[in-house]
Amino acid sequence: MTGEWHELFPGGDPEPGDPFSCDAIEHLIIPSSRDIGGFPVRRALPSARRRMVGPFIFFDRMGPAILKGGEALDVRPHPHIGLSTVTYLFDGAIRHRDSLGTELVIRPGDVNLMTAGRGIVHSERSPEEMRGGDMPISGLQTWLALPDNMEEIDPAFSHTATTALPEISDAGIRARVVMGGFGGLISPVPQHVGTLYVDLTLAPQASAPFDADWEERALYLLDGEIEIAGDRFAPDQLLILRPGDAITLKAGARGARMMLFGGDSIATRRHIWWNFVSSSRERIEQAKAEWRAGRFDIVPGDEQEFVPLPER
Repeated sequence: MTGEWHELFPGGDPEPGDPFSCDAIEHLIIPSSRDIGGFPVRRALPSARRRMVGPFIFFDRMGPAILKGGEALDVRPHPHIGLSTVTYLFDGAIRHRDSLGTELVIRPGDVNLMTAGRGIVHSERSPEEMRGGDMPISGLQTWLALPDNMEEIDPAFSHTATTALPEISDAGIRARVVMGGFGGLISPVPQHVGTLYVDLTLAPQASAPFDADWEERALYLLDGEIEIAGDRFAPDQLLILRPGDAITLKAGARGARMMLFGGDSIATRRHIWWNFVSSSRERIEQAKAEWRAGRFDIVPGDEQEFVPLPER
């Protein structure tokens, strides 16, 4: 999640073992992991080997976990600039509130796209009506950098229900198009730069092509095992693929579930500090000063708390 969760994990990436059989695999990244109050979070991007894939500058795997009675997710109001956050749940529910006045509960399969642009503030909490009992939580939160000419656009929020996302279901393949286009289907979720984001499930031993139609591509294996040209990969691994090489993904005996993602590259270097992303270090310093001075907007319905600016 965002706010106090978004400190970059220290340390380098673990080194893979033997060379890959498949030349199409550029990097294997084992996410940094930490436990936050019994809640595991694995961060795949940014990493020491790769900062971005297409517009994706941040990739967090949340859970899976069970919040026991009395525990809850409470990410207090905090700011963003220069990016879009994408929240996609597999299990559980989160109440989103932001400084635009948005308030809603996101549920599994739904997509929350929050575009910060020149600045937005939001909070993410377990719904009040679900507290007191055990609550599962599992999902992904990613950040997409905005292109140079859109870094300072007005903030916006878009919620897309799972029933509105197009799906492919055929011969052991099930693909939900979260953002962008895949297999001839187009997601209704807005995009500011060419984006690929697909939830792909393969039945045991089923295969699916991953074409080279996108400038930059990667996959994050969520569950099961996949094989690519003789190499096998386990869950919670990020594979960065070389441009221009089509590959075939084959599931193992238990099947596999993964996220395919990437898209058009962002030509200008992006700086990331806490919850701020920008092509300009000076703009990040400005945002820091504005948050410290209380010049961002408040979150209606969640005005009593906020995440202080980290002192680092």
